[in-house]
Amino acid sequence: NSVKFNPMRLSEKLIRAVRDTFDTLLFFATMAVKEDFRNHVARAGADICPSRRVAILGNGPSLGEQLPRLIERREWEQTDVMAVNFFALGEEFEVVRPKFYVISDPMFFRAAGRSQRVEALYKALAERVDWPMTLYVQYYNPERFDYAEAIGHNPNIRIVRFHTTVFHGFRSVEFWCYRHGLGSGNFGTVVQNCEFIAMLLGYRTIDLYGVDHTLLEGLTVDDENRLCRIKSHYYDSAPAVAEPIYVNATTPPRPYTMSSYLAETAELFRGHEVLRDFANEQGVRIINRTRGSMIDAYEREPLP
Repeated sequence: NSVKFNPMRLSEKLIRAVRDTFDTLLFFATMAVKEDFRNHVARAGADICPSRRVAILGNGPSLGEQLPRLIERREWEQTDVMAVNFFALGEEFEVVRPKFYVISDPMFFRAAGRSQRVEALYKALAERVDWPMTLYVQYYNPERFDYAEAIGHNPNIRIVRFHTTVFHGFRSVEFWCYRHGLGSGNFGTVVQNCEFIAMLLGYRTIDLYGVDHTLLEGLTVDDENRLCRIKSHYYDSAPAVAEPIYVNATTPPRPYTMSSYLAETAELFRGHEVLRDFANEQGVRIINRTRGSMIDAYEREPLP
């Protein structure tokens, strides 16, 4: 039987090839202007044992239940720990003594997002860290925020930058970039940046804790047509209430619309699929240990 020629399918492939070519070239042009082409994470390296696992501690509410059990089992004696965001403000910080710390939200380096809580975090890192720790921060830093000064030039903390320019284009080129520490698959949360960094460091097993990702729960629209959401973190003591959601570090603050928030959330979950595919190519296991997590991209093995 002869194969029927399908001009529509051919035109779709051509359009896709043209678009991927343009997006790939745009990515490299953006990297050249905004960042650079060095694999800072790999160049800095880390003292890791290939047989050890790395535990990434998200800040979802489930971590409040999981963390005491991890501490009781002295999990960090067999596992390297990577913490994020405001973990350093909790009393568990000096018990767990994370080897790695990652911050990537614009509020940590843009003037528009600064707050007393952010200042308290840097003070905690400056005063409480008396063990060797690597702090990973975004390479993109348009306001030239001085992280070393913010943490009081603590000699125990090494600061390493990682790339975050989103890649769109040919999949083969995309994974080549990731292997060389370049770009991002729209890793819209700090946990996703942690996974990427852990793979660049050479870990073969990555355990995720406190990654609830319940980003669609508690969505409401108030009387001023502002999209609001109930945000809940493991370190919150007061009852969570619905608050307006604003786009990161904009001046003046710009609230999300329902359509923009849902589109961004969909891209965030797509980022997990990209990380899953990259991990599979690299022979890395990413295990979601968070019961009730909304992430469906990884194998699940909830903490008993």
